[in-house]
Amino acid sequence: MSLEQILEGIPRGSADEALAREVNFETLPAHIAVIMDGNGRWAAQRHLPRVEGHRAGIESVRAVVETSARLGIRVLTLYAFSVENWKRPAAEVGMLMTLLKRYLRLELDTLNRNNIRFAVIGRTDELAPDVLDELAAGQEATAQNTGMLFNIALNYGGRAEIVDAARRAIEAGVAPAELDERRFSEFLYTAGQPDPDLLIRTSGEMRVSNFLLWQIAYAEIWVTDTLWPDFRRRHLLEAVLAYQKRDRRYGGIKPAAALSR
Repeated sequence: MSLEQILEGIPRGSADEALAREVNFETLPAHIAVIMDGNGRWAAQRHLPRVEGHRAGIESVRAVVETSARLGIRVLTLYAFSVENWKRPAAEVGMLMTLLKRYLRLELDTLNRNNIRFAVIGRTDELAPDVLDELAAGQEATAQNTGMLFNIALNYGGRAEIVDAARRAIEAGVAPAELDERRFSEFLYTAGQPDPDLLIRTSGEMRVSNFLLWQIAYAEIWVTDTLWPDFRRRHLLEAVLAYQKRDRRYGGIKPAAALSR
């Protein structure tokens, strides 16, 4: 992608334009993962039902997906619904699934126009048939796209993923002596995808919430107090710029020559 593409649709002279011009397109994160948090608090601050926070959050999803694609991010993963979220009131869960289905129907044209491929990670076999049908339709309709891969983590849990991967490895007949980190990663939901370079969490909470536990081993973490329904292009650009200022060592030691500078 290029600066020209990300500038399309950004008002000239705006703060967003200034941020976009600072981005180094040579050092973009290959994979951005986002914990979308704060919908309930956003609604509570406005004395609205929780569902209105989820509804408002769809605009943030739209902004982040399109901006990421225009930037040239290879993979974007959004944490939509965890295995623990089933503990929420049935009415709230039902509305979340309804909003998900509606989003997919309304955004398919946008995904295809931006060459985005849609995928789902998680224990999808436990979802309702109507939700599975909508997810399958979205994946099929975008399967030929070659741009950004957009993962929605649905009925997802990091520990559950590791357990499922171990079971798959056993079912595949992999001998313990053959199982190393590279081989094990082939049984994860994200097999074949780069691990996240950047993990974004909204609402100021300082935890990873059972999200991509294996994959975020060396991810840079960026936390913002902004609640998810208020998260927009500007915040994503700020996160990318913060990432580009980090010194990524992957557990290594910075050379003495560099330390002396």
